[in-house]
This record gives sequence, C-alpha cells and structure tokens, in this order.
Amino acid sequence: MATSIRLSRGGSKKRPYYRIVVADSRAPRDGKFIERIGSYNPVLPKGDEKRVVLDVERAKHWVAAGAQPTDRVARFLDAAGVKERAARNNPKKAEPGQKAKERAEDRAAKAAEAAEAAEAAKAAAAEAAAAPAEEPAAEEAAPAEEAAAEQAEG
Repeated sequence: MATSIRLSRGGSKKRPYYRIVVADSRAPRDGKFIERIGSYNPVLPKGDEKRVVLDVERAKHWVAAGAQPTDRVARFLDAAGVKERAARNNPKKAEPGQKAKERAEDRAAKAAEAAEAAEAAKAAAAEAAAAPAEEPAAEEAAPAEEAAAEQAEG
C-alpha cells in the first residue's frame, strides 16, 4: 500500500483549513485517511505558530515507514526538521511557451511591416513636398545659365 502525507481540505468557502493526514495514495483528497498528524491554516499570518501544527514524532515515524509527502507538506516537514527537502530549480519557469513565442514573433513581424510602411509613407511625403520646391528652383537656374551663356557669347 502506497501511503502519502498530504493535505485534506476543510473549512468553508473562501476560508480554507487543512488537516495534514497520512492516507492511502488512492483515497480521495478529503476522504478516508489513516492518521491525522497536524493542521495547516493559511488564513493566519505567516509568523503565527498556529499556522502549521505538526506532530513531529508521528511525521518521523511515517516518513521512516516510506510515506511520500506532497510538495507543500514536504516544505512543512523541512521547516520542522523531519525530512530534508532538496531546493528545486527551474530556470525555464519564466520562459514563455512555444505558442507564446510564435505570437510574439508574429507581433514583431507585423510591427516591423507597419514601421516600414510608415517609413515609406514619410519618404513619399518628403519627396512629394521636396519635388514641387525643386522644380521652380530648377526653372530659375536654367534662365540664369542661359543669360550667362549669352553674356559669354556677346
């Protein structure tokens, strides 16, 4: 029989209260259990000594008997000095998933296209504004050149 040390939820809606129990791993979360070895009240502030109440001797007995604690209960057992919990490290935790990466790439591509289109529109507007201004200057320069040429001939 595989036993586990886990939390069994009690309390009312929005006011959780948990019993730390030793149960058969196949039993339902709030169902039949073998022994109650403590309690956990997450409503209490973190510094309160009644937040986690644990029968350390019974916890040691069950850990020695091979009962597997859940992650949350393993934290409590580590804090009580019953069972050492290895620190876990997940460097990819904050990394977005594959679909999120694809969406970000699509967004970046669309932003780049929009920036290029805006740049092209600015360039076209600048050319359109500069072209009429250059034409009269070119017309004025041509008669001046002709007049200079006539003076050189004459």
